[in-house]
This record gives sequence, C-alpha cells and structure tokens, in this order.
Amino acid sequence: MAPSPSPDDRPGLAGDTVRRILHVAAALRHHQDEAITALGLTPAAARALHELDPEHPLPARDLAEQLGCDRSNVTGLADRLEQAGLVERRIDPADRRQKTLVVTGRGREVRERVGRVMSDSRLLDGLSTTELAALRELVWKVSDGGCPEECGEV
Repeated sequence: MAPSPSPDDRPGLAGDTVRRILHVAAALRHHQDEAITALGLTPAAARALHELDPEHPLPARDLAEQLGCDRSNVTGLADRLEQAGLVERRIDPADRRQKTLVVTGRGREVRERVGRVMSDSRLLDGLSTTELAALRELVWKVSDGGCPEECGEV
C-alpha cells in the first residue's frame, strides 16, 4: 500500500480521496450487482424497474428518457421485465396508439426488493452515527447539494 499523502499535500490528498471514493463506489456496485443477480435481474433491468412508478404507467419512450438511453434499449429491458412477469404492456387510455409499462403485483414486490438493494449500506456499518453524519455532509458538499442529472440515480 502506498504511503498516505502528508496533510499539506493538497493535490495528493485529493487524488487519494478520489481513488478511495471510486473504490467504495465499485464495492457498492459489486454488492448491488450480486444482490440484483440473485433477484434474477440484470443491473439495467433492475434500474428500469426501479424507475417505473407502480401508480403511474409509463410509455417506453418516457422510461428511455428517465434512464438516459435509446428507446431500443428500453424495448429489450421491457421485454425481459415482461417475460419475468414484472411489467405488462397495456394500451394507454389517453392515447390508444401507444402502450404503457405497468408494474404487476409481482413487479411491485421485486421493485421494493430492488430499492432495498440499492440502499444497502453495509459498507458503512463500521461508522458511528456521528461519523456517518459527517460523511454524509461531506459527500453532500462535494456533490454540490445533489447529483447532477447525467450521473443518474443510484
């Protein structure tokens, strides 16, 4: 392991901090991907299901916009979610030319489990409440009060 930068080496401290943040993000993603796979989903399908509001059916084009991807990608995701019985395609009563994605009862259950996976905080278990609050404030400050749109939701 490389020695830690000295407290007066701001560029070294910043670089070391960024590398550690990326390491934590990769570890979180690894744990999430394992848990999502155990649910029988891909990370992309889990994110798509998580973006769907069970109370408001959504056209595929709107889901593509929310996910920041091409509609053709959403078609494949919707196919997989539909085959798994998590969503249904239904005709939109407001515009019969278009179909919406409706979360099924089973989809609601799996969506809730996906939400728990995406909020898994086991890597933070070793922190006291005070340390966790301090970390949250620092991360919030670094993220400028929130994640920019292009980084998406976790």
